[in-house]
Amino acid sequence: MPSGAPKPEPGSGTGNGNGNGRKTGPEAEAETGPGSAARDRLSRLLDPATTVLLTVECQRGVVGVRSALPELAAEARRSGVLDRIARLAAAARAAGVQVVHAVAERRPDGRGANLNAPLFRALAGLPVQQHSGTPAVEPAPPVEAAAEDLVVRRLHGLSPLAGTGLDPLLRNLRCRTLLITGVSANVAVPNTVFDAVNLGYTAVVPRDAIAGVPADYTPAMLRHTLAPVATVTTCRAVLDVWRRHTP
Repeated sequence: MPSGAPKPEPGSGTGNGNGNGRKTGPEAEAETGPGSAARDRLSRLLDPATTVLLTVECQRGVVGVRSALPELAAEARRSGVLDRIARLAAAARAAGVQVVHAVAERRPDGRGANLNAPLFRALAGLPVQQHSGTPAVEPAPPVEAAAEDLVVRRLHGLSPLAGTGLDPLLRNLRCRTLLITGVSANVAVPNTVFDAVNLGYTAVVPRDAIAGVPADYTPAMLRHTLAPVATVTTCRAVLDVWRRHTP
């Protein structure tokens, strides 16, 4: 952890760990087990009345079969991340948790799109484009947008919370905890976590529901970058909490 970084809160899932971002020793993932501090704290954080599940860029043109970023798409599928996100979304709906899908898209004429970074310029030249109204900006199976889900689309920037309508929607939903899933661990996911924390939300990130490239970058980023500012947990732990809230 960088010098001067805050010490993770006990039970937050961000304590001692090894190189792959997982805890070791006596503090190893006390997510299950009745009465554990970690489980109790996570249960409070993920109260369905004040929690929103956010999927980030889980769209066909990013993680689908015809992706603009085939390496990222392959990792999202190889790791099982898309399957886990689909299971989280189903459990969220059953427990009464609002699901929101954040989609990155671009007008065919490019109006309003960023060109102020190498990433934007590279994406503008790819054969697969995230054009509004095309299959590329639809959810990538097995992730789907149910009738009760909300979809927030952005034409600019790196984060679904920066300069979009997502923040007021979350406040109207009385959201206090934002459960962040999706891609990529390289750019959009950490941007979303930082923006969420800056806006006053508590960020929770299931480590096995995000993907980036190369594969070994994601656990390092979780441990050294997100753990000081977010609660890092697992899909299993989240599902356990929401099952207890499902009628």
